[in-house]
Amino acid sequence: MIIGYQRDPGGTHPPLASPGYGSTVLRAPTQEPVLLPHTLTEVTGPVLGEGRVLPTDHDLTRQHDGEPLGERIIVHGRVLDSDGRAVPDTLVELWQANSAGRYAHVRDQHPAPLDPNFTGVGRCLTDSTGRYRFVTIKPGAYPWRNHENAWRATHLHFSLFGRAFVQRLVTQMYFPGDPLFHQDPIYLAVPEAARSRMISSFDLSETVPEWALAFRFDIFLRGREQTPMEHQ
Repeated sequence: MIIGYQRDPGGTHPPLASPGYGSTVLRAPTQEPVLLPHTLTEVTGPVLGEGRVLPTDHDLTRQHDGEPLGERIIVHGRVLDSDGRAVPDTLVELWQANSAGRYAHVRDQHPAPLDPNFTGVGRCLTDSTGRYRFVTIKPGAYPWRNHENAWRATHLHFSLFGRAFVQRLVTQMYFPGDPLFHQDPIYLAVPEAARSRMISSFDLSETVPEWALAFRFDIFLRGREQTPMEHQ
């Protein structure tokens, strides 16, 4: 059945234009977005299945000849719908800065070292219970030119795909107790009641002794506990 897009209720996602986040002034629409009905283009193809995910894609520390520098961590959780039911076989992507707070990207030129053994990109499919798991390096904070002496709170970027590429959701995961929350406009653009849903929790039960600390980050697609998402 082809149905129209469902407008998300208020109180969770950041607005398209947020005055504290400078670049939204240039890119945010000045008029209310028009909701278009689903067609076959939106509800079908391209298939994002197991054949496109390699066995090591989830481990960002094993993608090169040597080990990356920094604190090894495990990031795991579940992808859930509005009723708390598992969402299986969903493609989850992660990208991030390295331990010095620099992205492996030509546009990131701030004076922090690149790590030849860390690209900062991974992906995996959720299992039958909606679980995902990444092994990576804890990223560093980094400067950006949004305001005077501006630094981004330490974070990971996540994207999730549904049955087709156009059904993509994007969010960010923060770490507990970050001292930069108070001046991170992207974090502050999210309604206050929903900000805690972007913060992971330390998970001793999944921590591997003498190897890596673990953090849990469950992603809710809809409902009262819905994870704040960036509008695409």
